Amino acid sequence: MSNTWKIYILAIISFLVGTSEYIISGILDNIAHTLGITLSAAGQLITIFSLVYAIFTPILMALTASIDRRKLMIYSLGLFVLGNILAFVLPGYGWFIVARIIMALGAGMVVVTALNIAAKIASEGKQASAIATVVMGFTASLIIGVPLGRMTAEAFGWKSVFGGIALLGLIAMVVMFFTLPHTEGDKPVPLAQQLSLLRKRKVLLGLAITFFWLGGYSIAYTYISPYLLTISGISDKLLSGVLLIFGIASLVGSKFGGYSTDRWGVAFTLVGGMGLHIIMLLLLSIVTHSYVGVLVILIFWSFAAWSTGPTQQYHLATIEPELSGVLLGINQSMMQLAMAVGAGVGGIFVEKVSLAYITWIGALGVAFAIIVSLIAFKSNAKQKIANVKALNE
Repeated sequence: MSNTWKIYILAIISFLVGTSEYIISGILDNIAHTLGITLSAAGQLITIFSLVYAIFTPILMALTASIDRRKLMIYSLGLFVLGNILAFVLPGYGWFIVARIIMALGAGMVVVTALNIAAKIASEGKQASAIATVVMGFTASLIIGVPLGRMTAEAFGWKSVFGGIALLGLIAMVVMFFTLPHTEGDKPVPLAQQLSLLRKRKVLLGLAITFFWLGGYSIAYTYISPYLLTISGISDKLLSGVLLIFGIASLVGSKFGGYSTDRWGVAFTLVGGMGLHIIMLLLLSIVTHSYVGVLVILIFWSFAAWSTGPTQQYHLATIEPELSGVLLGINQSMMQLAMAVGAGVGGIFVEKVSLAYITWIGALGVAFAIIVSLIAFKSNAKQKIANVKALNE
């Protein structure tokens, strides 16, 4: 089997992991109804997964840095599969939380290890493309995994989604055992060295953009299914199709974000994308009873939200070029932390205020991201001027 196909296998595994994380948003109402809990309590399942992923992935990867990558991949995927099996067979909300924790512990290591293996087995000069392929698998889970999971849940019950992921994960473990080459681990970068980056103002500002952008998005997206069903009046039969269109728009937005960054720069793409993001969230609550209007707004919301993704990744990679890999790894944890906080904040407003206001709170989070972006760009411009003056002297 060629290395190209091996990279595609890693992308498929990344797709499974992403689906297990994002699917909760697509079946939130079903989980709440079946387990007899509130929407807010169901939404915390995303918070728990993201927090565990964000906190423990860098720690576990540092502890396992020297282990053969194929072996680590199989062990990590096995842990992830175990979590999905427990979610499928065990009853009740409490056991489901335990299953989500185990899933998250395995998921974080699976994604990071998959990216690591892809870069190592790719042809010379193709490492970036290999990493992009694996990342695309994770992104595809939002596009295909969530609506597909919704349809599966409607046909066989929501627990069947996790049973299916576990089965596919077991098959993937067998395939990896026979196809992936033994790949040496890396020299570990101590956590202290990684965390030392956080003492730099420009790094903190860069990570803050990720936190507020994705946190604002998560506040609204976590509760998108119940919002569309109860506030917008979208029928249950149409919801899977709406989520699929939403996902496709996110892929187009991501592609456009990369193109726009190359053509017009980071500042224009980030601020412009987040500005459109805010407008669409506000309009969603205004045009909420028109099916066509809601669909159009959802398309532009998803497009705008995910146009920020590649731009922000590029922005962070250029802040500290020598440690770009470490910084992007920290950003992965920040993204998960933002998802966790967003789901948690959204749950509070759903329970204490109203589901109808969730888009306004999300828009406020993204507005903070724009403010931080402007501060960061102004600070960077001053630093460049100071550097030029220093050179001239």
